[in-house]
Amino acid sequence: MSGPTAPHTPLARFGGRLATGLRDVTSDPAALDSTGYWAVAFDFEGRLTCARFADVRPAPAPPSGAGWRGPDAGSWHSSLDRDAYTAGVRRIREHIAAGEVYQANLCRVLSAPLPDPARSDIDALTGLLAHGNPAPYAGTIRLPEHGVEIATASPELYLRRTGRTVSSGPIKGTGRTEDDLLDKDHAENVMIVDLVRNDLGRVCATGSVTVPDLCAVEKHPGLVHLVSTVEGTLRDGADWPGLLAATFPPGSVTGAPKSSALRIIEALETAPRGPYCGAVGWVDADRGEGELAVGIRTFWLDRTDPAAPLLRFGTGAGITWGSDPDREWDETELKAARLVAIASGSETL
Repeated sequence: MSGPTAPHTPLARFGGRLATGLRDVTSDPAALDSTGYWAVAFDFEGRLTCARFADVRPAPAPPSGAGWRGPDAGSWHSSLDRDAYTAGVRRIREHIAAGEVYQANLCRVLSAPLPDPARSDIDALTGLLAHGNPAPYAGTIRLPEHGVEIATASPELYLRRTGRTVSSGPIKGTGRTEDDLLDKDHAENVMIVDLVRNDLGRVCATGSVTVPDLCAVEKHPGLVHLVSTVEGTLRDGADWPGLLAATFPPGSVTGAPKSSALRIIEALETAPRGPYCGAVGWVDADRGEGELAVGIRTFWLDRTDPAAPLLRFGTGAGITWGSDPDREWDETELKAARLVAIASGSETL
């Protein structure tokens, strides 16, 4: 390949636009209030990568599958197996019974070796996902020299900013159909909406935070979600660093209270989440606009060992007192099954 889609050329794709011509990379969130178009990857553990590109143009998704050979379908390994995951659910319920937390998101990371590193272009995987699992916040960031190669099919809005208006679209509640959704799913969503309202309230003008939609049902390929919308108006002086500091990590993938949930997550999960459950998206500093997705339904390449790169993918579920451990495991399987099959080339599109 040659040109901007060569597999090692830096690029970003979001919202039907292709960004090329990498200018600079920084970990300083203040850059997002400067000038230019930025791709943003914010790992759950706090590593922030902001990449400014010189050229942004409309572009369709890349051709489906060209340049991609995925893992063998049977080669995926989970950081938590079924027994460990269901034991974690029971442990979280003990924390809830003790009054330490109302909800905590328990996640696991799937990993598989790539059989042909020369055909592991993350942008080509983006093409597969765009055709097989279209998503409202789909995109890719390809910065191999900076250790960032992400393809997301995220359905969830973490932050949208238009001038001084900010909004978030937390997802809580998942089923194959609307009939699968339980009272527990609605309660879970409402708890996280309260958390997001509180987070946005730290940087928004008093009285400006509202909930235009509560527990709306959204249909996505193979499943449905409950989605709410929270929005507010940034107070004078609030900027991207303050907005990220007030809201990160996203409430829907941590729990409530967030500080207690984070402590429990750290004790129970055995692998770092990385881009999964972080944030991925774009900011146009010149226009004062940006859209960051929660890094769910997200793949990333791990080239720590260049001779044996791994493809990783995260999946998880929100645990409440009403959670059944086996049902929560099944939810993580449901969230992963279609996307992992697409990446492995075993899904009929």
